[in-house]
Amino acid sequence: MIQDVFNSYGLHVLSADARLGSDSIARLLAHNIEYIEIERSPDAAPAGVTLPTIISYPSVQISYDASLAGLDILFSQALEEGRIEQDIVDASFEPLAESFHKEKNLVSLLLSLENSDDYTFNHSVQVGMLAYYLARWLGYPESFALDAGKAGFVHDIGMSRIDPAILRKPSKLTDEEYSAVKKHVEYGADILRKTYPDDSPIMLGAMQHHERMDGSGYPLGLKGEEISVIGRILAVTDIYSAMITSRVYQKERDLLFVLKELNRLSFSSLDPTITQVFIRNLVPNLLGKTVELFDGRRGTIVLTNYTDFFRPLIRIDNEFVDLSKHPELSILKVLA
Repeated sequence: MIQDVFNSYGLHVLSADARLGSDSIARLLAHNIEYIEIERSPDAAPAGVTLPTIISYPSVQISYDASLAGLDILFSQALEEGRIEQDIVDASFEPLAESFHKEKNLVSLLLSLENSDDYTFNHSVQVGMLAYYLARWLGYPESFALDAGKAGFVHDIGMSRIDPAILRKPSKLTDEEYSAVKKHVEYGADILRKTYPDDSPIMLGAMQHHERMDGSGYPLGLKGEEISVIGRILAVTDIYSAMITSRVYQKERDLLFVLKELNRLSFSSLDPTITQVFIRNLVPNLLGKTVELFDGRRGTIVLTNYTDFFRPLIRIDNEFVDLSKHPELSILKVLA
């Protein structure tokens, strides 16, 4: 590069002698830097290099809509025939995963795509994509990541047998209604068993996404490593998607609130390694967000702190405040 690179808040991002590779490009994108000047080698491109756009919404939107349409077909088939076709699952999910893979997108942007009002369908697509990315972040091969994604995509297929009136109820469910909803796991297993082996990632994901590390989950009350890796991945992405998304009886929560809750659960009911990897990869999405501190002051997150995800560097007016050095200060909420 020709010179040191700084973000819009004046913080140093990369040195002039840094080599431009995938890691440095990712860092530049995280700080919303889209243009830099580089020193060329004889066979290099022109000096001005424009970084790739993070996401091409039209192409991903088409794949997203196609996935929703595929889920509609799968839910109808499950209700009418008691089974689903694997080819429809593959054709509905794989193009979406491929479109995100090519775009090098941050998976949380999935939640900002335009979609239908059907919570169950949107949630299923989100859980599938989040599971796909989480598996990749954990270092698993592409084939495993696709299996994790497909497992998330159909993890709630048993909801096709739940009374729609219960699913759309705008108030808290009664104990009886909640018990009825919990049966979606067993219904899903019954549906999927006609297509997939019992030990397949798809079956394990559907059967175990409500199991918890401390044995507090259902339907079998499995503990620790009794739960498959796929089941543990889906437990994290299922909770995240449910909390971050608006429903008839629940307003969406901001990203910081949800990540803090996942962090808390990682000490009891969620796999700690899987959860911390998930949090670490979503924390950069807080960069540039306006936050309010408990003392009433407002500022902007300019740098994340990887030793304490929830105590970043904040700019308040012309002052930089490192929350990791001020234990008396903490973030109340994310404003924008």
